[in-house]
Amino acid sequence: MSEGDGLDIILQQIRQCRLCEPDLPLGANPVIRAHREARILIVGQAPGIRVHQTSIPWNDPSGDRLRSWLNIDRDTFYNERQIAIMPMGLCYPGKGRSGDLPPRKECAPQWHQRVLDELPNIALTLLIGQYAQNYYLPNKPKTLTDTVRNWSQWSPDAIPLPHPSPRNTLWLKKHPWFESEVVPFIRNRVHQLLAI
Repeated sequence: MSEGDGLDIILQQIRQCRLCEPDLPLGANPVIRAHREARILIVGQAPGIRVHQTSIPWNDPSGDRLRSWLNIDRDTFYNERQIAIMPMGLCYPGKGRSGDLPPRKECAPQWHQRVLDELPNIALTLLIGQYAQNYYLPNKPKTLTDTVRNWSQWSPDAIPLPHPSPRNTLWLKKHPWFESEVVPFIRNRVHQLLAI
């Protein structure tokens, strides 16, 4: 088995996963992108309905804002040899009272470490939203705001971000330091890694 075969096998297993299907309103459609050469990993929440329908991660207004924060185009963003994308929940979880339901809790323990073991070149992990931060930053502050405000304690290896959803526009207005201080650092780091 050559390098990369292990990841290909795991990705195939993930895409065939039906572990939570009885609880998914639109059925299972695990969405993940990864390549052994990737240097950046984006860990988000869970696919939204548009991502579920297209099987393309971040294929929505949240993705547009995220690409704007990173200052990269769609071609770069979707180049698996550069950027791996692995949400906390791999399938669309359904609608809740105020947006989508939380990501399914089964996915990350079932799949994440197996994928990470096959991504030896990751130099930056972007942890987007509270679910990714709670899972990967065990000693973080209690609130997302305080976690993002203290981003430098995990950089340059990992950086916590708020979710780029249009629902978070008010949060961004209340916390202008995120776009004036954190976004420029992330852009520089991402572009450094993409240039290697």
